[in-house]
Amino acid sequence: MFETQQINKSTNNQISRTKKPEWLKIDFRSDNNYSIVNKTLKTNNLHTICVSGRCPNLAECWNSGTATFMILGDICTRSCKFCNTLTGKPLPPNADEPKNIANAVKTMNLRYVVLTSVDRDDLADFGAQHWADCILKIKEENPNVKIEALIPDFKGDKTLIDKVIDTKPNTIAHNIETVFRLTPSVRSAAKFETSLAVLRHISERNIRAKSGLMLGLGETENEIFETMDSLLEVGCKVLTLGQYLQPTKKHLEVADYIHPDKFAEYKQVALQKGFEFVESAPLVRSSYHAEKCGK
Repeated sequence: MFETQQINKSTNNQISRTKKPEWLKIDFRSDNNYSIVNKTLKTNNLHTICVSGRCPNLAECWNSGTATFMILGDICTRSCKFCNTLTGKPLPPNADEPKNIANAVKTMNLRYVVLTSVDRDDLADFGAQHWADCILKIKEENPNVKIEALIPDFKGDKTLIDKVIDTKPNTIAHNIETVFRLTPSVRSAAKFETSLAVLRHISERNIRAKSGLMLGLGETENEIFETMDSLLEVGCKVLTLGQYLQPTKKHLEVADYIHPDKFAEYKQVALQKGFEFVESAPLVRSSYHAEKCGK
């Protein structure tokens, strides 16, 4: 049985909001490293999913001098029901962004860098060449840095995925986000099968494939296990599991709050099934402790 805190429904079928459990309280206090990172990002006109995605681990990661850079702007062409990133018509890609990110990585003295991006369905190549340019420039300026690329689906186009693969990042991640049944109601354009095909192609090109799953959207335990099996079947060996948190009232509401003990149980199940590295806890997000799986 799920060990969850269920959200109560009132007699008029309106969901009555409950307080978050104690284990979901977040400390956003910061120290000097946080300020340094924030200043570096603003100086180089860079974006992070840490801010736009309202990541609960922002303080922890930034205080450690790490961050996940979000390339290709901060406006997405898709409108997924779980994501707080702005939706609309993006600006053209910034030609200076590869250089700016490479400079920021050097200034922050990072050893492990995570890149992600908004979806750019407005571009002919969905941003694939810009992705490649950013990774190559980071490597050129920071030859010892390890890189994780958390990519969009590029609509399943293998030639575009290859543009990223050919730059040889240490890990390429693509999030499945939720179980098959819930995908149409959670993701605005992405398809479950397309995401699996993207991960299969990454794995077949001998790059470490990683994916992430949000819990608490109404999925069943069997569906979680089935999704794990589907990911393993396509060669994905790194997995993150975290609690979905509603970013605003306009987004999907939380169906269940999963207890930390259940997350720990899921981690053991995933490892027993064959995943090589698993991060599983309520506040885990895609890039949480990414440097550990990249070793």
